[in-house]
Amino acid sequence: MATSPDSALTRLTQTSRHAPMMIAGSAGLAVALAVLLLVGDRAVAIGFVGAGLLIGVGFFLYARIVATGRDEPAEIDWSVARALAQASPHALAVTDRAGRFVCANDAYARLFPGYPAPTGLPVGDTVATALASAGRSAWRDGEGEGGSFPYQGRTLMASVARAGDEMLVWRFETRETVDVAAEVERLIRTETGERLGGAGVMAVTLTPDGRIRAANRVFRLRAMGHGEAAIEGREFGQFLRTDMRGMVRFDREGETGNPLRLLQLPFVEGDTAPMLVALIDDEEPVAVAPALGDSAAAHVRGLISLLPAPLALVDREGRFLHMNEAFFTAATIDPRRPPLYPGDLVVREDKTALSDAIRRFANGAAHTADMAIRLKHHPDDTVNVTIAGARGLGEAAVLLSIHDKGEETRLKRQVAQATKMQAVGQLAGGVAHDFNNILTAIIGHCDLMLMRHSPGDSDYDDIQQIRANSNRAASLTRQLLAFSRQQTLRPQVLQLPDVISEVSNLLKRLLGETVKLEVTHGRGLGAVRADPGQLEQVVVNLAVNARDAMLAAHPSGGGTLTIETCSLSATSVRDMADDVLPVGDYTTLVVTDTGTGIAPDALPKIFEPFYTTKEVGKGTGLGLSTVYGIVKQSGGYIFAENIDGGGARFTIYFPVHSAVDTPVKPALIARAPSGAVWGTGTILLVEDEDMVRAVAERALARQGYSVVTAEHGEAALEWLDKGTRPDLLVSDVVMPVMDGPTMVAEVRKRYPDLPVLFMSGYAEEQLRRSIDLDNVAFLPKPFSVQQLAEAARDILEAK
Repeated sequence: MATSPDSALTRLTQTSRHAPMMIAGSAGLAVALAVLLLVGDRAVAIGFVGAGLLIGVGFFLYARIVATGRDEPAEIDWSVARALAQASPHALAVTDRAGRFVCANDAYARLFPGYPAPTGLPVGDTVATALASAGRSAWRDGEGEGGSFPYQGRTLMASVARAGDEMLVWRFETRETVDVAAEVERLIRTETGERLGGAGVMAVTLTPDGRIRAANRVFRLRAMGHGEAAIEGREFGQFLRTDMRGMVRFDREGETGNPLRLLQLPFVEGDTAPMLVALIDDEEPVAVAPALGDSAAAHVRGLISLLPAPLALVDREGRFLHMNEAFFTAATIDPRRPPLYPGDLVVREDKTALSDAIRRFANGAAHTADMAIRLKHHPDDTVNVTIAGARGLGEAAVLLSIHDKGEETRLKRQVAQATKMQAVGQLAGGVAHDFNNILTAIIGHCDLMLMRHSPGDSDYDDIQQIRANSNRAASLTRQLLAFSRQQTLRPQVLQLPDVISEVSNLLKRLLGETVKLEVTHGRGLGAVRADPGQLEQVVVNLAVNARDAMLAAHPSGGGTLTIETCSLSATSVRDMADDVLPVGDYTTLVVTDTGTGIAPDALPKIFEPFYTTKEVGKGTGLGLSTVYGIVKQSGGYIFAENIDGGGARFTIYFPVHSAVDTPVKPALIARAPSGAVWGTGTILLVEDEDMVRAVAERALARQGYSVVTAEHGEAALEWLDKGTRPDLLVSDVVMPVMDGPTMVAEVRKRYPDLPVLFMSGYAEEQLRRSIDLDNVAFLPKPFSVQQLAEAARDILEAK
């Protein structure tokens, strides 16, 4: 076991001041291990080895507690615990309450090089969330299951158990991918096939088109007259004939040969999967095949036990006769309490259908049938069960085979979700570009018209209404970009109370008079770095959702929305032992309502885009997904939960900004007046959209600038060839013929210090690589006339 390649042996070879207790515990474990090894059951031995490791860790905890109580350093003898852990073929690791890695065995080190903590494994967000949930369950209930997940071409099963009050023991069981068809063919060709032949069972595997893949020696002898004859690739049907009564015999034996019974075993699923066929002599053809002898039946069961496919035999009364180990695993059966009937494995709604199907095949139904069932231990996942009639297998009448598609279904769901998110993100980016160009023209023309109208004019209110609706449309575009984490952020170092203060008046109007708003702020809040406008949107979205929930709970009005801010130290985070939240200092924003709470089935989905519990036409489902995207892109974490007595609580953790030399903006409302935006100089404006170019030209010309326009990059370079140097280059980023960054690279060859202002309807995050140049600023569309003028003034003044 090791925490790192250098410190492992040092930690594990220390001796304890409580040696008597450690030696006694170690000796007890050693005796238990020896007894189990004498029993010879590897599975039981491995289980007790794991238990021994837990006991060893328990001794470690006891020794450390005692030593701490006496203010003495705790020195622990890990040698026996190490021996027990090393005896396990599975990867074992120990973490403390803060989720920090303590130690692991060599199997863990081989599986996860570098000794990462179990909650920090490179396994993707979905698996990491499942492992974190398992860890929380272990702290609460004593044990947890992390489920199975693919990792480097193999399947891992994760489980965790609590050891004492301070440690978690993680266990990762490796399940190598088995080629079921190849394994079955190997068994048929080797001694297993000989034993089956000795019992009178001829086994052969076939391709989907009926050609032989493998056969045991007895089949070769009966079909071709020689036990070593090459038979692979031959058609199976050419060795058999059917008489007038429908009896099947070997062709080379003729009418005098014994009739045969054929049994198809569905051991692999799929249209292209091979088939396993067993042939048995039926010397007295009757309606019901005679039972195999005890030896033959035992060999058939032995073959089923060796197969890696989950198979079970059921008698004519519908009771289980035999289940192989793969069936126990696939159906999640406790070997100590095996079920009596197949219906005991499934949920109540599927019992009747499964029992009827088994009864039908037990009474002589031919061929096979597939049906979907839900197991009691996994009621949310559907598995396929193949049912086939068994003939000539003694008491066995039905053969069951389980094909667990739960993991495949979950992976398909995750891929579909990821594909949907990617598609929506691409759609949002494309729509945003064209839509923002249109909005830029509308907002710009509104601003130009407002310069000619004053409050009180007949058209002034109409123009303001058009402008307000255009801003609402721009907000919708930002929402689409937000949940895909592509929105343009303008992060500032600020204080959360200032954000709440800025938005409080708006919240009171949104909540109405029947909902009470309570705001409390903690002391010693650390500054955070985020976009103030986006944080306002987070608070507003949460408040509006809370209002709707409270109105649903109290239609006549009432309810309280509470907004709190507080600080959370790294020590407190460590004591929380949360596997998702990294240890560090946080400033926390908590929004609580007194509504109906969140339905348990909706709680895991509330942050998904387009998911809404509102009626059709009452919501887009983008509110909480926007909140999630903004928080995550700002480096924060958000959690939702129901509270006792009704209501929901959203907790947001923002990391405290640690740059002490960065000035903190005291309040968002303290924004300085923009002042005069008049200027002088020549501006080269490059924009492929005519409507945007016209608005920008008029806006800059009104501020006193001399404006030269070009419809694309090549036209701009042609004007520069005349030898005139502009004072500022304003350009769109994405344009036909030549885009903005390519044009700027050419311009900089002539004028290396020429300032550039890029503008685009795409999000800045998408363009970051292409516009990451010196002396370059970015203005996202849509923008107003005032914003364009201020941006030009700021760049020219900085120059």
